[in-house]
Amino acid sequence: MAIATVNPATGETLRTFEPYPDDEVTARIRRAYETFADYRHTSYGQRGEWLRAAADLLDAETDRTAVTMTTEMGKPLRQAQAEVGKCARAMRFYADRAAEFLADEPADPSAVGAHRAYARYQPLGVVLAVMPWNFPLWQVVRFAAPALMAGNVGLLKHASNVPQTALYLGELFERAGFPAGCFQTLLIGSGQVEQVLRDPRVAAATLTGSEPAGRSVASIAGDEVKKTVLELGGSDAFVVMPSADLDRAARVGVTARVQNNGQSCIAAKRFIVHTDVFDEFSARFVTRMKELRMGDPTDEVTDVGPLATEAGRDDVEELVADAVGRGATVLTGGVSPDRKGWYYPPTVVGDLTPGMKMYGEEVFGPVAGLYRASDIDDAIRIANDTGFGLGANAWTADPNEADRFVDELAAGAVFVNGMVTSYPELPFGGIKRSGYGRELAAHGIREFCNVKSVWLG
Repeated sequence: MAIATVNPATGETLRTFEPYPDDEVTARIRRAYETFADYRHTSYGQRGEWLRAAADLLDAETDRTAVTMTTEMGKPLRQAQAEVGKCARAMRFYADRAAEFLADEPADPSAVGAHRAYARYQPLGVVLAVMPWNFPLWQVVRFAAPALMAGNVGLLKHASNVPQTALYLGELFERAGFPAGCFQTLLIGSGQVEQVLRDPRVAAATLTGSEPAGRSVASIAGDEVKKTVLELGGSDAFVVMPSADLDRAARVGVTARVQNNGQSCIAAKRFIVHTDVFDEFSARFVTRMKELRMGDPTDEVTDVGPLATEAGRDDVEELVADAVGRGATVLTGGVSPDRKGWYYPPTVVGDLTPGMKMYGEEVFGPVAGLYRASDIDDAIRIANDTGFGLGANAWTADPNEADRFVDELAAGAVFVNGMVTSYPELPFGGIKRSGYGRELAAHGIREFCNVKSVWLG
């Protein structure tokens, strides 16, 4: 894939970039490694000052940064603006909390025969971040903010269709005052990732993206015995029980499915509804999906813009066509419009069965699948009948049902009567084929630290 800005609303190639040659990549790795030697000794107070300055820059540059993201990957402009604000908030969160999260943890000295004993968190060094296009700012910042506050330095290999966002991030932290070399963008293709990851000066890697990409990075890192954190796909369940507020569940469910044009790992994708309220919920949900406005992502009234790539749009078309060909029913949408750009309409598909690709694969677009559950046991069974385990939504007014969903849904996050989202205050990550490790909260800042046991006699 070429490194280029291609407007998904029109299909027009706006800018192309040459990938960095191997010697430039090597020079940037060396710069990062040399920078880490001094940067690791800076104080939390100094790092926090720089990170708050970066947040201030984001706030000041919200409009133009949002336009760049929308131009490169097609999300509605107001959602891009919200993403910038979320990044600034996360930066300030870690600037304020890093010292607390990474403070020495005392142990009982008498239990280990010591005068004093504790665990100390220390940075690992140069961390490679392989990041996706769907949240081109947030995915990077939620790694970079805690990593930099912990004393690590970063190398960013961003998705090839968001190069201008990648370059902006590569300059942002240095503009905010961080030493040159603390965070650098590598404009490289996927074929150059192995070269970077195998370099002995690179200590670890984090990847958010597809399952094949995760397997590749994990395999290389495993061969090199290097730490990785992976956040891969998701096929999140959205379970609705009879006691739920059906109108609110339908309204939030639509947002949960089509946020970011349906291109979110934690978007609700499988709507599992108790049979007693299936018809009523489905009618409300389908009506709201039909009411969504698809169009130019820079238009303030647009709810759903284009998919980010032509290949992505083609994948969604193929999954829906496969389901229909095997007996599924399209309740709204299902046909790409005859217009420029890579648009796909908000779509609801019913009568899904295990033999259909859509039953087991992640649909990365504004397509919702409806499933009927006979009771809570059946709902939990269907929800867990997937290889993914990122997030799950459950809607019920029954506390006992809520407890069961929290306890039994196999996912890295369970949201009851609310939409799954990511917060700096809560750990984020998945199980099963959705990956391993955690981002955000205290857990995220500790992932790329050496947890050193200290014993003093």
